[in-house]
Amino acid sequence: MTAESGLRPSTLQGQPLDPARLQVLSLPMDDPSVRPLLDELAVEYDTRYGDLFGRGAAAEELNRYPAAEFEGPHGALLVIQEDGESIAGGAFRRYDPATAELKRIWTHSAHRRRGLGRLVLAELESLAAARGYTRLYLTTGPRQPEAKHLYLSTGYQAQFDLDADPEAIGPLAFTKDLPGGR
Repeated sequence: MTAESGLRPSTLQGQPLDPARLQVLSLPMDDPSVRPLLDELAVEYDTRYGDLFGRGAAAEELNRYPAAEFEGPHGALLVIQEDGESIAGGAFRRYDPATAELKRIWTHSAHRRRGLGRLVLAELESLAAARGYTRLYLTTGPRQPEAKHLYLSTGYQAQFDLDADPEAIGPLAFTKDLPGGR
């Protein structure tokens, strides 16, 4: 296990997923299986945005919403495990009666380029639709081009000028109507 993330080092980056080795878990925010992902997410945010918002601002952002907002029936937090190791996850909370806001979409750095981001989105979208939401909303940071590409390539509509400098925009907002929605 690595000291920083609590996860075993992996050489799986870019290798195809084996669905038989994956498990999707719905967990509370304080479950120990969630912590490694949130810890690495905080490091990533500080690395990308520390000069903009100050070091340590990531922890503040990750704790901005009470954990109860990510619990059912209006919210959820999902973790994908491979052979018992937490490798990706994401959450949603109620944004308004028809809209779920996606938060904390994350793939551990050792497991990127394997389709996990798409899998997390699909699982969250399915669960949000099952809970009666007809629309999704999310924001990502201007220094996360991988996330911007993921959302655009999975049917999310940019709520900003795609030709503008992302740094000048700030948080990049996206929406998506769920099947059967508006």
